[in-house]
Amino acid sequence: GFSAAGWENAVLAEENGSVQAVYSDTLGDRTVELGFRSPKRLQAYPGPPSRVTQELPAQRLSQPKPGVFIFDLGQNIAGFVRLRVRGRPGIKVQLRYGEMLHPDGRLMTENLRRARATDTYILRGDPAGEVWNPRFTYHGFQYVELTGLPEPPQLDAVTGLVVHSDTPLTGSFACADPIMTRFWQNTLWTQRANYVELPTDCPQRDERLGWMGDAQIYVRAATFNADVAAFFTKWLDDVEEAQRDFGAFPDYCPYPMAHGEPGKTFGAAWTDAGIICPWTMWQVYGDRRVLERHWNSMRRFMDWRERAAPDGRGVRLGNAWGDWLSLGETTPIEFIDAAYFAYDAGLMAEMARALDRPEEATHYEELRNKVVARFAHDHLGAEGALKVDTQTAYVLALAFKLLPSTLEPSAARRLAEKIAQNGHRMATGFLGTKALLPVLSAHGYHDLAVRLFQSQAFPSWGYEVINGATTVWERWDSYTRQDGFGRHNAAMNSFSHYAFGAVTEWMFRSLAGLDTDGPGYRKLIIRPNPPTPDSNPDRKPIDWVTASYDSVHGRIATAWRREPNRFVLQLTVPANTSATLYLPAVSREGVTEGGQPLERVEGVRLLRLADQRAVLAVQSGHYRFESELPP
Repeated sequence: GFSAAGWENAVLAEENGSVQAVYSDTLGDRTVELGFRSPKRLQAYPGPPSRVTQELPAQRLSQPKPGVFIFDLGQNIAGFVRLRVRGRPGIKVQLRYGEMLHPDGRLMTENLRRARATDTYILRGDPAGEVWNPRFTYHGFQYVELTGLPEPPQLDAVTGLVVHSDTPLTGSFACADPIMTRFWQNTLWTQRANYVELPTDCPQRDERLGWMGDAQIYVRAATFNADVAAFFTKWLDDVEEAQRDFGAFPDYCPYPMAHGEPGKTFGAAWTDAGIICPWTMWQVYGDRRVLERHWNSMRRFMDWRERAAPDGRGVRLGNAWGDWLSLGETTPIEFIDAAYFAYDAGLMAEMARALDRPEEATHYEELRNKVVARFAHDHLGAEGALKVDTQTAYVLALAFKLLPSTLEPSAARRLAEKIAQNGHRMATGFLGTKALLPVLSAHGYHDLAVRLFQSQAFPSWGYEVINGATTVWERWDSYTRQDGFGRHNAAMNSFSHYAFGAVTEWMFRSLAGLDTDGPGYRKLIIRPNPPTPDSNPDRKPIDWVTASYDSVHGRIATAWRREPNRFVLQLTVPANTSATLYLPAVSREGVTEGGQPLERVEGVRLLRLADQRAVLAVQSGHYRFESELPP
């Protein structure tokens, strides 16, 4: 065989098939296994194709040492490059790829682990020059190191080719804070880099696995950025095929090898993606076929869950990934597992009703009640306090509605207190961060949510951007200008990792106020949420947002602006849909559309005035609403 170290001479066969090499029969006769033992279904590839969707010219060219040239694309991507070269026949040119540079300008490759991320091209010597790009591979990178050329290259010698599953882009977002507008763009680039055939965790190192935890954390955010219906149709088949014989879904799918603790193939909040992702696809695209297709698989999973915890208690059976990369707080696996157990049961009941399976719906409703009761027994203290006093614990309890409604205000207050006691900083990891801002906004702490969103202090989304990020990082401080890469083990330091980008969901649903009222966006909820002026001592609160989303029924768009004592909203409701609009307002008389009082506007009806909101029923069309705000 051939080693992976480089080029070796090949053995050439003669025309009659004979080989000019010595044959050694050391193993004797062997039976050859055929690949397929039974007929398989032949079908077209079910997902969107992976292909080049964009070209990026190099922005800068440097030479950290003689003969070594570094091209900077200015953007972290997944893909490869097109190389333009000229030289003598036989010259070997080498391309190496990396996401970052060391302070001395060298390519940083330590975080690639065993991935070589290297392409080699041997020139044929065409005097007119040669153009080449690799095939059957891709890399995660922003920087390209070129060596082997006899003469220094020009800047246009390298062009970046962006590769990803060609999921049509569906969302747009911009706001008054340019740092956070850039962060949204970073989430989009990260999603494209990691949606290559399957939702990977990172595109650069020797991993590229379809991690289930990352996928379920980010899936709702992904649906705003792109049409991922076909992409998840394909991957959810992978998930079902990888399901363990006893019912659990593994930590990543496809599942080519074991990872983590010996004998443990799954983990709390990771295994649950097999329920959460199909439910999300149904909610966004309104297509129940995904539920029908995977119902038996999901039911086997829930059967295993019930066997593993017959008393409804959260258990620690699999890998303990937990609230991955939380800061200073640890939420026990048993707590996380109980929260997701209850959440799964609730989703299963909802899906069973949609599939007209009333007996199963009743079973899963009763199961959820049982798990919630056990959760209260094990984890609930007095007056809404949790025995597990972490930010993530309160986030999960509130997000999954595990508390009596009478105790939710005190639990939300405790969460806000903990954030304030932490210097108005998050301590959440992958699991807690996903729902942190939605929970705060839903329970009366929207100003705090916006303050966290706009923060540029560590840890925050803005902190990454001001430190040069063009994609979402695995860690809040994967790189800092003060310490470089020195804070972390380079082997666990990806610069393209979408999990913390799950806040995109909140940006569209809570800040822009663009949401669905039931599966499929046939009925909409439009609830723009401006923060209170002067509510953020660190920087000016966001006072305008514009966003759009191309739903299965057409484009939905909101553009709101807060002025002194005035709120302006431009709204597009697509054909064959309707919306319930919650417009900030202090009186019904102060609300107009297109300069006209509401009673004169066709397609708009005032339902009520409550909680300083005018609640309106709005039919399809384009609107410009204005309302009075309190001074």
